[in-house]
Amino acid sequence: MKKIVYLLEYPIDLPGGAQMSTLSVCEGLIARKEAGYQPVVICPKLLTHSAADYSFRILEYDMGDGRVFNLFKRIRAFEKYIRMESPDLIHIEMSESLITYGFIRRKFKQIPYIYTDRGLLFGYRKRSRLFMDPVLKDARMLVTTTEYNKGLWTEGSAVRPISVIYNTISSRYFGSYDPDKRIRHDKPVIGLAGRICIEKDWPFACELIDALAATGADFKVDIVLSTFEKGDDEQVKEIYSRLKHSIGEENVILRQELTQAEMADYYYGVDIFLMTSQFESFGKAAVEAMSRKCAVVSTAVGGLPEVLGLEDNLYTKVDINKGVDRIRSLMEDPEKLEEQREYFYRRYLDRYTEEKYIERHIELYDGLTG
Repeated sequence: MKKIVYLLEYPIDLPGGAQMSTLSVCEGLIARKEAGYQPVVICPKLLTHSAADYSFRILEYDMGDGRVFNLFKRIRAFEKYIRMESPDLIHIEMSESLITYGFIRRKFKQIPYIYTDRGLLFGYRKRSRLFMDPVLKDARMLVTTTEYNKGLWTEGSAVRPISVIYNTISSRYFGSYDPDKRIRHDKPVIGLAGRICIEKDWPFACELIDALAATGADFKVDIVLSTFEKGDDEQVKEIYSRLKHSIGEENVILRQELTQAEMADYYYGVDIFLMTSQFESFGKAAVEAMSRKCAVVSTAVGGLPEVLGLEDNLYTKVDINKGVDRIRSLMEDPEKLEEQREYFYRRYLDRYTEEKYIERHIELYDGLTG
C-alpha cells in the first residue's frame, strides 16, 4: 500500500473547492482499495467534525493569528508529519501550502511532490509567484483543472510538466440523477447561485434580469446566496429588492445558506442556470447544474467556455444582448431546452463525474510512484 500525503492550509471540513476536491479523491482512494493507495490529510484543526468522522486519516495542527506566525506553525507541522508518515508521494492542494513546503522540500528530496492549481495563473500576485515558481520547478507535476489554465502556465512560466485533471462535484450529493425529482413549472425558472463576492458580480446579474424582463419575457428567478463577511447581508437585501422590482415579488424565490444536499435538490427546480461571473477558474456551480439536467448560459470567462463547450450559450458583458437572446430562445422553445438539458447532462457524465476524477488521479499517481 503506497501512502499519499495531502497538504492543506485550511481545515478539510471548511467548505471550499480545494477541500471538497481533496475529500473526493481521498474517499475515492479508500473505496478503491485495489488501487493500492492510502491517503493522509495534513490540515489545521477541524471546525465542526472530528478526524474519526472520515474514512481516511487526518493529522491536525494548530493555527493562530497572523500570517507570518501561521507560516512558521505550518512549516513545523508539515515537517513533523511528513517525517513521521514517510509518504511515497506528496500532493499539495493550496498555494500557501505550496509556499510552506518550499521551505522544507530539500529535507525530503527522495519524496516526489505535485501541485494542483485550482485557480488561474493570472490570479496570483507577483509576490506569490516569486515564492511559488522555484518550488514548482522542483515538482514532479503541475496539475490544472482546465486546458485553458494549462495554456496560461505553458505560455507564462517555465514550469513543466503540466497535466489536466478536470474538477468534479461530490458524488455523495450529486452522484445520480433522479427523474422523479425534476420539477415542471407553469413558467420558466432561471437559477442563480453563489457566494456574495466580487467575482460573482451580482449587480450585473440584476442588470441582466432587468434586460430580460424588459423584453416582455415571463419567468421566475430562484436564487441561492451564501454570506461570509460583514456587510454581505445588506447586499443580499439589495439583490432581492432589485429582482422583485424587475419581475415582481411573486416571481422571485430567495434561498440562503443551503447545504450541499439541499443544493443538489435545488437544481431539479431550475430550467436555465445563469452564470454572470467576471472570474471563474473552473465553475463548479455550472457542473452541479449540468448534473441535474439544467441548461446553462454563462459569461465567457476563465474556464467556463471549456466547461460548457457550447459557444451559443456564452456571452460577455459587452454583448449582454447575446445572453438575453439566448435565454429567451430557450424559454420559447421547449424542444430546444430539452435538447440542451440532455447535452449538458451527457457532458457531465463524459467529463466531470467523481468516478472519472478518481480514475485520472490514480493514473497520475501510478505514473509518479512507479
